[in-house]
Amino acid sequence: MKRTINILAAFALLTVMGSAVSDTKQDGWISIFDGKSLKGWKVGNNASSFSVVDGAIQVAGPTAHLFYEGPVKNHMFKNFEFKAQVMTKPGANSGIYIHTAYQESGWPSKGYEVQVNNSHTDWKRTGSLYNIQDVKETYVKDNEWYTEYIKVEGKHITIKINDKTVVDYEESDTDKRSGGEKDRILSSGTFALQAHDPKSVVLFKDIQVKPLTE
Repeated sequence: MKRTINILAAFALLTVMGSAVSDTKQDGWISIFDGKSLKGWKVGNNASSFSVVDGAIQVAGPTAHLFYEGPVKNHMFKNFEFKAQVMTKPGANSGIYIHTAYQESGWPSKGYEVQVNNSHTDWKRTGSLYNIQDVKETYVKDNEWYTEYIKVEGKHITIKINDKTVVDYEESDTDKRSGGEKDRILSSGTFALQAHDPKSVVLFKDIQVKPLTE
């Protein structure tokens, strides 16, 4: 009798676990950082600016950019939802690039930058669509984890900080851009994390993407 009860209990547990796994798959979110290594990511110059510390990507060092080059969608995204847990240290500046492409050095010329900055001297704060639709308000604090969310669908970009919408942008003015801004347009591409300067320390974890219908 005891053995029968144990078998039934085990079956019930497996059913619950199976349901949870199924829900995770149906939810559509895919992790692109394993929490242990930089597998699937690529950086050119100043690679030491990125390391994995306590399950998070730590950004600390000279200017560099870490590009996702993993297998999900062959690291080529058009319409998607993206989210990550982020923590800034005092005075830090960083960013999340979208629709970008690998570069060995310099600031990525392709795609948009979504700002990560709660207390740096640059007034363009966390959540800004940098130089396109900037946020002056500070919605989160240094030394605290928060969620940065980005959605691209068609020509529309939505940015949320802890579920609060801070940017709601419809791309319609690309013909007016020139110089260093001419490739700040929606097309398709990968993601990149920014190391801005040696004094900027930022942590990223739980980095996930949900591809949307194109």
